[in-house]
Amino acid sequence: MTAASTLIIPVENQVRELDAKLLLSCVAAERGFPVVIGSRAYIHFEAASLPRGIYLAKSMRRLSNSMFRILRMLGHEIIAWEEEALVHPPADTYYSLRLSPTTMKNVSHFFVWGQENFELIKQYPQLPENLPIHITGNPRGDILRPELRAYFSEEVEQLRKTYGDFVLINTNFTNVNPFIPSVGLFIPTKDGEKTDCRGQGGIGMSDAFAEGLWHHKKAIMESFKQLIPALEHAFPNVTIVVRPHPSENQQIYHDIAAQCQRVKVINKGNVVPWLLASKTMIHNGCTTGLEAYALGVPAISYLACFDEYYDYDFQGLPTKLSYQSFNFDELAETLSRILQGEQGVADGEERKKLIDYYLAAQQDRLACERIIDVLEANGYNQSQPPASSVAQYLAGWALSNLKATLTQLYMRRPGPNRLAYHNHRFPEISVAQIEQKIAQFGQLLNRFKAVKVTQQSPYLFKIST
Repeated sequence: MTAASTLIIPVENQVRELDAKLLLSCVAAERGFPVVIGSRAYIHFEAASLPRGIYLAKSMRRLSNSMFRILRMLGHEIIAWEEEALVHPPADTYYSLRLSPTTMKNVSHFFVWGQENFELIKQYPQLPENLPIHITGNPRGDILRPELRAYFSEEVEQLRKTYGDFVLINTNFTNVNPFIPSVGLFIPTKDGEKTDCRGQGGIGMSDAFAEGLWHHKKAIMESFKQLIPALEHAFPNVTIVVRPHPSENQQIYHDIAAQCQRVKVINKGNVVPWLLASKTMIHNGCTTGLEAYALGVPAISYLACFDEYYDYDFQGLPTKLSYQSFNFDELAETLSRILQGEQGVADGEERKKLIDYYLAAQQDRLACERIIDVLEANGYNQSQPPASSVAQYLAGWALSNLKATLTQLYMRRPGPNRLAYHNHRFPEISVAQIEQKIAQFGQLLNRFKAVKVTQQSPYLFKIST
């Protein structure tokens, strides 16, 4: 008898990725695919013991070269999408930063967010010949669709009850304010200044782009540090909720909040219910600007340190889908109109065309369904990928276990370490919590009644029927 390939779905940032990837897991399980979903790090630790299947990668940076090679040696195939493709730098920088020809050679199928993403990838000079690229949309786009917004209704109600009328500020300054020093653009000094040593976020960037981006992001972060207390002073009847990026060091925001009365710093749960519960969201070139637009929530891009190259050529999509304010007075005026109900979500035909160009599957069949269609069409529901030779498998097994051992030792080294970073981005979650999420999806879509959840190991879950 043949067995379907196991769909292996790693999750790096739980608050950002889990809900959408869980929806994909349910669709896959309902259509006969066993699924293993959970912490990306722990999936890598157990790669050699997982059933042979298809691993869903979220990026193709050269940092993944060794893991991709190990996965292929173990007999797994790799399918991928580009998590950061909606907000990306100019093409030449994007290619060197986010794509590796070595890594991409190990990918069997590539799923893109929309037409813009498709064209960007097709123009990659080192694109492997005959790599299938599928315009399916992304499960994170599914979560934004009207029929699924009620998935967050209880959270939205609770947030409104807890915080009343609030303005959400989303920050994305990991490049200059990293949770651990090694993930920023440059390894910072103890006082937060840059060194010449490149961090994980800057690998693949040209010196000129990285230097310019660091100084620009640093200036924007300083403008937001001034913005937060200024908003509290100017708008005494609303709460200011600051939501730092999951990979940021939150301490600077807690220090600001300690000097204020109505500023809260919270990084909890998916951003979607926070957007839906807020009066408006303020950002600077953050993907949440697109998410707010898709949800019908007014968003303001604060551009007090405007640089056309970085703010439009790099982060132009969420900025162009938002109201744009170039100083505090402009922002305060726009925010006042929104709070008084005089102004809703930024609209217009140009914005509609823009989001349609970037984001597929906003209507009709879910992106999740379209992705599983591709897997079925290529026979993954009928059989596992071909087994590696014994010698290749044993080499992959040895490398996998060696890498896991070294990574776990590295995670536990003294000081700011990867274990704390992992637990920050993927806190413990129970089977009951996963089941509750699936039940909510099932109620909204009238499906998934046969889907079951079992704990496979710490941080890993099996989804099946």
